[in-house]
Amino acid sequence: MSQIHQQASLPGCPSCEEPLESGDLFCGACGYDLSAVPAPPGDRPTVAITVPAQSAGAGPVEWPPASEVDSSDLPAPTHRPADLPGLDSGGKPLPTTAPSAVRFDEPDAPAAEHPDANRHDADRPDANRPDAASGDFELAAPGPAAPDPRTAEHSGAGVPAGAKVCVACRSGHVDTDGYCENCGHAQPRERDHMEQELGSVAAVSDRGLRHHRNEDAFAVSSTALPDGSPAVVAIVCDGVSSASRPDEASAAAASAANEALLESLPRGTHPQQAMHEAILAASEAVNSLAQEPGRAMEHDPHRHQNAPACTLVGAIMAGGLLVVGWVGDSRVYWVPEDRTNPPARLTEDDSWAAQMVATGLMNEAEAYADERAHAITGWLGADAYDLEPHTASFKPDRPGLVVVCTDGLWNYAESAVEMATAVPPEAYERPLHGAQVLVGHALDGGGHDNVTVALLPFAVPTQGAGSAYSTA
Repeated sequence: MSQIHQQASLPGCPSCEEPLESGDLFCGACGYDLSAVPAPPGDRPTVAITVPAQSAGAGPVEWPPASEVDSSDLPAPTHRPADLPGLDSGGKPLPTTAPSAVRFDEPDAPAAEHPDANRHDADRPDANRPDAASGDFELAAPGPAAPDPRTAEHSGAGVPAGAKVCVACRSGHVDTDGYCENCGHAQPRERDHMEQELGSVAAVSDRGLRHHRNEDAFAVSSTALPDGSPAVVAIVCDGVSSASRPDEASAAAASAANEALLESLPRGTHPQQAMHEAILAASEAVNSLAQEPGRAMEHDPHRHQNAPACTLVGAIMAGGLLVVGWVGDSRVYWVPEDRTNPPARLTEDDSWAAQMVATGLMNEAEAYADERAHAITGWLGADAYDLEPHTASFKPDRPGLVVVCTDGLWNYAESAVEMATAVPPEAYERPLHGAQVLVGHALDGGGHDNVTVALLPFAVPTQGAGSAYSTA
């Protein structure tokens, strides 16, 4: 997300970027406790990591063949981790030419890419913004003094029935912008921290320590295939911070993809084809946000370039198969339950640096030293170029844990080995606890971005158990 320039003598609030006066203990705009400000972490570039070499004595992970065709007579190839960067739904390799367009999904994204990029103060009321000329806060007109929140009774008296009461003073009414009309304290947003556990899948999303809102979204669900066997779904989306309304984009994409899968899987659609169609449905949902009347003005010269956008990654466990799909730089990792076996990363980033290395135009050191290394080359949105959903199917021969996450987590555990180390041993039996621990790992590392992770324990079907997609 682009940032507003601040004078060197006025450091900004680490939560909302408002200027601070010397000696301030709390932010006047959002109430952030300045006594516990973490040291800002150094940016770590996205690195395309190959599957690590196996340790001595550890056998290779075998991926038996998947079914030859799906329900739509399209090939459903099974890929090994060493085959990455992966193939699309039709079995075609990823593009090998230099990307023609990139988009920045980092807090320090260059404004030149998207001139109307959101700023940290975009969601705060005007009364809380400093005057553009002087840098000072505007004073409210003289009027009746508001009750002192330290002495006011915490009863919420005078607050309209059904209205929210301030979490700070417990006596003020919260306005539609999320601020207390009594003490001015910013209220926690519903999406600041979300958790969900649904049978054998769990997900956790957190705003992090540096962003003023959570622009990630997730959806987890389960359904049944025509033969009655279960299918478990996890979708994780990361809003592109340099685009407008990234939080709405990620929420729309996650919901649309999840609904598409819940509709197609029970019909008997092959999981890989269903994932491909779900990504297309998510793309249409995000595209529609740019066409909403009153939200994108025709006279805005950057209306198209700055359309809402997000990335998407998802996983389906069904019929003994593990199917993954993605567009962007969110990832899926495989962590075997038996940690003596090697973990693997199952996706390849749609990023500028990854494509430069893959096409041989730059070596790894040159690509990741470039200021464009953090630019993504694939996303969902009205201004996306040549949308190509990537999908791949796997058939694990041993139990393990599927980790579906945004870069807010993998920035602090980039390689498969690092991710496996961060996953607690009990995560296979307690996926919600494991997701909570992984979010904590990112926050302990600095939490410079929103953090979202979903965990799906994968159980290998018993011998003789079959389904429409089993090759046993």
